[in-house]
Order: sequence, then structure tokens, then C-alpha cells
Amino acid sequence: MSDAISVLIADDHPIFRKGLSEVIAGAQDLRVVAEAASGTRALELIRSLKPAVAVLDFHMPQGSGLDVARAIQAEGLPTVPVFLTMYKDEQTFDTAVATGVRGYVVKDSALTEIVDCIRAVAAGGTYITPAISGILMKRGAPASSKQVSPFDQLSPTERRVVRLIAQYKTSKQIAEELRIHPRTVDNHRTNAASKLGLQGSHALLRYAVEHKAELE
Repeated sequence: MSDAISVLIADDHPIFRKGLSEVIAGAQDLRVVAEAASGTRALELIRSLKPAVAVLDFHMPQGSGLDVARAIQAEGLPTVPVFLTMYKDEQTFDTAVATGVRGYVVKDSALTEIVDCIRAVAAGGTYITPAISGILMKRGAPASSKQVSPFDQLSPTERRVVRLIAQYKTSKQIAEELRIHPRTVDNHRTNAASKLGLQGSHALLRYAVEHKAELE
């Protein structure tokens, strides 16, 4: 558990916060290190504990999640903020992104999405709830589409590995083609899956095949 991803949860609704904490604690690679019911308390705990990820309710007393995210950004704290909100509009999302938020989850689906979200942002990627990503895709602006493209979070080598996975090549075959060790390929596969928010032994293969054109 020493290498588990440390998480702080900040939400002023105790029942929802407890449910969220139980879901996160149920994942072996995640560890809830603190909980807070206000923005002020959340920031105090983030400053002292420096958790890897802070799950922040958009609206809280004594400082909103937005205020906390801005403070994290201004102070250069290592914690990655994730937003929990009821809002599904572009304006709220754009405001969140401007404060350094890399994870955006609506409360309606938080209990089923939060673990994947935390894993993705902790690995250096982004996670946008499907309820929001669908709206963003309709904007039609090339810059916006690139901004939220999951493949932008992959390293060049990870992209090459995923591209070869889309060709149904095994780790051994990919290792031979890239002239690297098969275990290194497996590490790239694991990192790519984490950044893309994927779980399951065949999830990356399915995703790679479905999005093959985007990898070219």
C-alpha cells in the first residue's frame, strides 16, 4: 500500500462523501488519506499532506472547489485536482480546465467513474466524464477537440505501441519491431491503459482497434 495513489476527498455532504470514500478505498492501488467538508479545510490538508489527487466538490462552504484548485495552481502544489459537479455545461468545464483541473466528473456517475478518473490523472492523463465529452465533441472547434483528445496524453512510444496493438500484434512482436524488451512493452501498455482510463485485459485492444484512425 506504500505506493498507492493518495487521495483527499472534499465534499460537504457526509453521506455522499462516505460513499465516495468507500468506493475509492475499495481499489487496492488507491488510498484515502483525508476528508474535508469545506474548501478551507481541504486546502489546509492538501498543503500538509500533499496527496497525489484531490477530489473536490464544485460547491462547498468556506471556499469552493474552484477556489481550492486555483490555490493549488498558484502555490505550485503537486496535488492534481479533480472536480465533482452537477454542472454539465461548457462554461463550467472551461473554467475548471483553466484552473489546472485534469479530471471532471458529474456527481450522477461519480461512484462508477471516480476510480478510473483518479488513476488516469495520477498517471499524467485526463479524465472527462462522457456526459461532458459528448458536448465538447459537438463544439466542432479543432483546437478544443485536440485539447481533450485522450491520445494527446500518450508519449510517442506509447502511441506507437497502441498503434501496433491495433494491428493485433502481441507484446513479443511489438518488442521485436521496436527493439525493446517485452516487459517494457507491457509497461507501456499499462501506462497507456491508465491514461486512457481503461480496465480489463482486452480493453486496450478493443479501444485501439475502435480508434485506429485517430492513431495514424
